[in-house]
Amino acid sequence: MSVTATTHPVACTIQEQVGHRAFVMMGAKNLMAGKDSLQWKVGRNTKSVTHVTVRLDPSDTYTVTFQRVTRRGLSVKLIAEVPMVYADCLHDVIETETGLYLSL
Repeated sequence: MSVTATTHPVACTIQEQVGHRAFVMMGAKNLMAGKDSLQWKVGRNTKSVTHVTVRLDPSDTYTVTFQRVTRRGLSVKLIAEVPMVYADCLHDVIETETGLYLSL
């Protein structure tokens, strides 16, 4: 469950900033790296979020997007989009929007 730093350095940095333990605690799977983003599927949660995307902005902050995707991918609903998130606030934003705890 890791992204290679040689092909996707931004996605690798995002993965390191969120942390391996946080990915395990939210039941993350299907990590997909983009040129300037990282997306993954999360486990069941109270807010019905199925996918989280963290995208690097030109201001060196992140925009975190929370979506609900149906099983067959027929519909995608935007649950929340949080702009201007600093790296040290990623855990708090993900916890608030998914209802999942990322640390013990």
